Amino acid sequence: MAATAAAPKRQDTKKFFENLSGSGKSIAVLTSGGDAQGMNAAVRAVVRMGIYVGAKVYFIHEGYQGMVDGGDNIKEATWESVSSMLQVGGTVIGSARCKEFRTHEGRLKAALNLVQRSITNLCVIGGDGSLTGANLFREEWSELLSELVQQGSISEEAARTHSSLHIVGMVGSIDNDFCGTDMTIGTDSALHRIIEVVDAIMTTAQSHQRTFVLEVMGRHCGYLALVSALACGADWVFIPEMPPEDGWEDSMCQKLSENRADKKRLNIIIVAEGAIDSHNKAITPDYIKDLVVRCLGFDTRVTILGHVQRGGTPSAFDRILASRMGVEAVLALLEASPTTPACVVSLVGNQAVRLPLMECVQMTQEVQKAMDEKKFEDAVRLRGRSFEHNLSTYRLLSYHKADSELPNSNFNVAVLNVGAPAAGMNAAVRSAVRVGITEGHKMFAVSDGFEGFYKGQIKEIKWGDVGGWTGQGGSLLGTKRTLPGKHLEKIAEQMRIHNINALLVIGGFEAFESLLQLYEARAEYEEFCVPMCMLPATISNNMPGTDLSIGADTSLNAIVETCDRIKQSASGTKRRVFIIETMGGYCGYLATVGGLAAGADAVYIYEEPFDIRDLQANVEHLTQKMKTSIQRGLVLRNESCNENFTTDFIYQLYSEEGHGVFDCRKNILGHMQQGGAPSPFDRNFGTKVAAKAIQWISQTLKESYKGGRVFANSEDTACLLGMRRRAMVFQPVSQLRDETDFVHRIPKEQWWLKLRPLMKILAKYKTSYDVSDAGQLEHVTRIRPKDTKTTSAI
Repeated sequence: MAATAAAPKRQDTKKFFENLSGSGKSIAVLTSGGDAQGMNAAVRAVVRMGIYVGAKVYFIHEGYQGMVDGGDNIKEATWESVSSMLQVGGTVIGSARCKEFRTHEGRLKAALNLVQRSITNLCVIGGDGSLTGANLFREEWSELLSELVQQGSISEEAARTHSSLHIVGMVGSIDNDFCGTDMTIGTDSALHRIIEVVDAIMTTAQSHQRTFVLEVMGRHCGYLALVSALACGADWVFIPEMPPEDGWEDSMCQKLSENRADKKRLNIIIVAEGAIDSHNKAITPDYIKDLVVRCLGFDTRVTILGHVQRGGTPSAFDRILASRMGVEAVLALLEASPTTPACVVSLVGNQAVRLPLMECVQMTQEVQKAMDEKKFEDAVRLRGRSFEHNLSTYRLLSYHKADSELPNSNFNVAVLNVGAPAAGMNAAVRSAVRVGITEGHKMFAVSDGFEGFYKGQIKEIKWGDVGGWTGQGGSLLGTKRTLPGKHLEKIAEQMRIHNINALLVIGGFEAFESLLQLYEARAEYEEFCVPMCMLPATISNNMPGTDLSIGADTSLNAIVETCDRIKQSASGTKRRVFIIETMGGYCGYLATVGGLAAGADAVYIYEEPFDIRDLQANVEHLTQKMKTSIQRGLVLRNESCNENFTTDFIYQLYSEEGHGVFDCRKNILGHMQQGGAPSPFDRNFGTKVAAKAIQWISQTLKESYKGGRVFANSEDTACLLGMRRRAMVFQPVSQLRDETDFVHRIPKEQWWLKLRPLMKILAKYKTSYDVSDAGQLEHVTRIRPKDTKTTSAI
């Protein structure tokens, strides 16, 4: 979770991993410590990538205990042995806390067991304790071997051949308490469990006007509590990194009663299990409940979520994260030399990185030290940019000051949704409205996009009007695909009537086109010479200038969940292949990334043209697979990938060619991909980007206010706020025009196409995988420069 140094310059020459051979090498994979959803996806990726590069791969069952005990606990893995484990929560190879490995004798036994099987590459999936143990094992490796030679347990020749042990770690922990990575494997799934529970509790609390106090896990880290509070709009949150000031009891009770007075029928208070006050005294859910009952007399209930958070199926995000990290871990092991330090593979923003394991562990320990010394600001900074950003957004949104206490900017800002609905739009609107009010602006809501705009459906929107919006799917403001081009005069007139000084447009490709039209109309209509910002919100994720759009994660989860169910429907029957059609227009993001997360055998998309020979090869490949122990196949097809090779055509082709080996079924997922409550990621992402956009609007308004009016006509005052690799960037829409294919409504370059070879490798295809984009070993940085105006970590 800590920010890392700028990535080293890469060579322009593409480097393919065909040069990285694993033949003659043995890799062992183990899961250790507390389990986390997504660990199986990581194990699967390590096994399949290892076998793909020609290495022998071993499972070590029951974590370090299995390594110490040896015997049947260390088994060679096959391709089929990791089939059907992608959607299973927990870890199927077992995990255990092992006291014996902490002793020298235990590690000596473990070393012997590894040398006997020629294993010198270890992939450890676990928390900081497990990774620290692995590093100690590596540091002692040569003396352990010398001891084994002296005992006569191994020959000197064996000690020479296995002289160095390489270790790569992946962090599997629902707590997200490891410095160096934005998200650990399991965190997103745990948030899914928490939000499912909170959403369910909100309906019953609403009915009875109750207050609920929820305790969430996280040990000494408040990440789960903080993000779930952001994602459900909780009234109050207690986290170890931000103890409340003395007298918090009165402040909290005052806020709860104010919220009730504002016609809010329920209160939600979220408590991290390690929550403390400023005197290091634990704050428990029962203490809070008694306090609320005593001071306010509200009907209050406590719910402790407990191990529910560790359970269940992994989310789409965790499956993709774990699969990307698993492949990256094998690459790191193949490239390791005796002098390479043990490293951790992780994700910063949307970029794979490798970081020295001990630097991350030391920084993680420094957080605890800072908290013990009551240096809470330092602890938050050490937790990293993701945590810091979440906390600053929460602070912005958490407290509604009285109108008299607010600054008055005299600026009017309008918010509207454009294009198809996407889950998370409402969270973005709520955040924009509340941050705008805090900044002193008058906020206006426009109903039904630009159609509502030219018809004058514009009204002021207050703090209380957006209460409870975060968890709602679709678009509560109403959205239309109408572009402003034909109605510029009427829209300009409405902007004059309501004195609109800035625009925030939340939507998909139509929103981008709309902003371009307004930008181009500035020469004719002075009303459009105001700061304009758009937030990409579309399930298709087909926007230039951003790696991710609001709504895409919810849609991916819907696809993956449905694919899991469809695959399960065939259990116990004969071999079966499912052909599934996804949405996305011409953009293959949902099909490709959904395919990676659901374990698809083939994915057909517009961006990667295919012909009948490719279809034939895919069918033959699947037929060969189905002749082994594999029972089910999954083929995804993007709705516009090819006008002639339709879903029916592919279904009929597979049915005919698979005769006698497998039968086929087809499914068109349709609009269920657009609906549903937003995922925690989309709620959080929407909330953070909208807050950031309003801050940019405030800054730009100040800069362009001259002679008693706002006048902004430079290209950098009409921007799209997008996530690019590691940072949030404001990019002028006029510059993004050249990066866009307007005919097919997709960007000319799309980062996720690099995930396609990875998906093929995991489905047993021979392919070329460009590793020039793989993580490079970097260092954890301590002091970071302040973010500039244009870029910021999310």
